[in-house]
Amino acid sequence: MDTLIFVGIDIAKEHLDIAIRPSGETWSISNDEQAVMELAQKLKELCPVVIAMEATGGLEMCVASGLTIVGLPVAVINPRQVRNFAKSTGKLAKTDTLDAQVLAHFAEAIRPEARFLSDEQGQKLQALVTRRRQIIEMLVAEKNRSHASHKTIQKRVKEHIVWLETELEDLDKNLGQFIRESPVWREKDNLLQSVPGIGPITSSVLLASLPELGSLDRKKIAALVGVAPFNRDSGNMRGKRSVWGGRSHVRSMLYLATLTATRFNPVIKKFYTRLIEAGKKPKVAITACMRKLLTILNAIIRYSQPWRFQSD
Repeated sequence: MDTLIFVGIDIAKEHLDIAIRPSGETWSISNDEQAVMELAQKLKELCPVVIAMEATGGLEMCVASGLTIVGLPVAVINPRQVRNFAKSTGKLAKTDTLDAQVLAHFAEAIRPEARFLSDEQGQKLQALVTRRRQIIEMLVAEKNRSHASHKTIQKRVKEHIVWLETELEDLDKNLGQFIRESPVWREKDNLLQSVPGIGPITSSVLLASLPELGSLDRKKIAALVGVAPFNRDSGNMRGKRSVWGGRSHVRSMLYLATLTATRFNPVIKKFYTRLIEAGKKPKVAITACMRKLLTILNAIIRYSQPWRFQSD
């Protein structure tokens, strides 16, 4: 019987650390295009079951793309999952080589599903959405500073705020134009925006940051976004269910969309009202509505059918 191979890759700006299980082999390479191409060919000869790497704020995109192009199965993992796994196995030390070994062990033990990686257009769209999020964060920070800054620099801060607001408007225009120019994205965008509560920005974030939408079942997509409740039970104790983890920026945008949907989407509005009348706290009800709205969006993309509401 052939030995199953699992690979872990720890990504840094200047270099990559690779670990193989079950052989235990480790090595390092520079993090550049040529080295990644050579690595892809070497790993292709090993035929790994899955290659695990952490999401590192964008550093992983070039490596993941280079490996995926040649048909290798890549899984980009939430760093917190990996650290929790390392602690559970007693590995508290942290070096680049150890991190690669932990990732390989994680791949072997958990068998994470190799996710669909966006094509070139998807990566461009994701870059625009990421930049938009960064501009918003800078805007919030500068507006907070404007209230506390000395009068000698208030003018500079206000000028920067004006520039950031202009940049945000331009990004929104670029996002809309980018989606309209691609028939595939345009079709998905139209499907998403057919749902009351989903606007162009929410649609852009979903298209760029949740490419799995429509390809997973409702439980998996809810867990991926971080709106699936997790048990907290031990023995006879039954803890409070709560949601955590997932893609926080997608969840934040979905939360805002759900607030709108509880007012203007007849299905979500009715569901929210029923939960409140049943005694659920507003926060719990909103989370449940987020999950229901995500389920609706997932089905709409899966079956390529726009929103249709039939009253009772």
